[in-house]
Amino acid sequence: MKVLQLGKFYPIRGGVEKVMWDLTCGLSARGIDCDMLCAELEKDEIIHLNEHGRVICVKAWRKLAATMIAPKMISWLKKHKGEYDIIHVHHPDPMACLALWRSGYKGKVILHWHSDILKQKTLLKFYAPLQRWLIRRADRIVGTTPVYLKESPYLQDVQDKTVAVPIGIKEVTFDPGTAAHWKERYPGKKLVVSIGRLVPYKGYGYLIAAAQYLGSEYQILIVGDGPLRENLEEDIRVYGIGDKVQLLGYVEDEEMHALLGACDVFVLSSVMKTEAFGIVQIEAMSLGKPVIATNVPESGVSWVNADGISGLNVPIKDAEALADAIRRICTDKELHLQFSEGAKDRFASQFTLAGMIDKILKIYTDETHN
Repeated sequence: MKVLQLGKFYPIRGGVEKVMWDLTCGLSARGIDCDMLCAELEKDEIIHLNEHGRVICVKAWRKLAATMIAPKMISWLKKHKGEYDIIHVHHPDPMACLALWRSGYKGKVILHWHSDILKQKTLLKFYAPLQRWLIRRADRIVGTTPVYLKESPYLQDVQDKTVAVPIGIKEVTFDPGTAAHWKERYPGKKLVVSIGRLVPYKGYGYLIAAAQYLGSEYQILIVGDGPLRENLEEDIRVYGIGDKVQLLGYVEDEEMHALLGACDVFVLSSVMKTEAFGIVQIEAMSLGKPVIATNVPESGVSWVNADGISGLNVPIKDAEALADAIRRICTDKELHLQFSEGAKDRFASQFTLAGMIDKILKIYTDETHN
């Protein structure tokens, strides 16, 4: 069996690229021939992972509407299509879809539906016919949660060929000394942590507003940067809660993981379906941290965080509900322990990297035997 992961960008930044990378590394480490074809802005290059795996980067003309314009992807796939038994294309990526269509590839296709196209409405008008072709062409459609597969308006007529494979990651590790340092910076405080870009769909305005309803013993720490930073800083100033909320900006992974290790509860306050899964939730779960997430309509976020098991889910855009959930978990030691153990168990049963690779490999095997 030889597999090609197709789509998205290099270097690895977003969740889609991370899943492609992890599958390529994980499958090739198990002796499965697996390449990854993607686009980058700097140069053509081939990265040899091991004797069974490569990352093939083709130089793109430019990046437009969150899509790499990379005609070389088409020519490369036309030339090498006969080498692969399965092409695993990761959506949304119009360039990858176009390359698959133009290549004339006749083998098995796995479509990984990470999310609907939500922001690029103009692009979707032009891409819609090709997207419909891709959905018809796919032998199997993989989604990251059963909820997203069921709710996507584009997949309603193909539910019989969908299968949910949750994203899996390696368990997060951290330096205990660095975690202790974070605790020392905020002595006597309950540390409430959130991680993500400062963009509208993350709902950080509501998490900040929640601090109004919390006592001085709580410290909300938001890791990440983005275009809304000034607006959120203004919110903190207007509410007069600078002693309870801090925007930490960009933090290196080592520090971020230590902060996760130090926190009492992790919060994902997202308000839009753009947050399809929330990988950072499972990072927190791997450390046994109770999670508070939101019931984002049509998203898999509240499925990832099982309400009453790994934490609590609250309505979107509800600062008081966020504050109540934070207070409830942080003041009830038995409940905190229950959710901590539930988070670890849910991570181990649903979200390990090995588990994701096992499930994908079974899909490949089933398809090649059909």
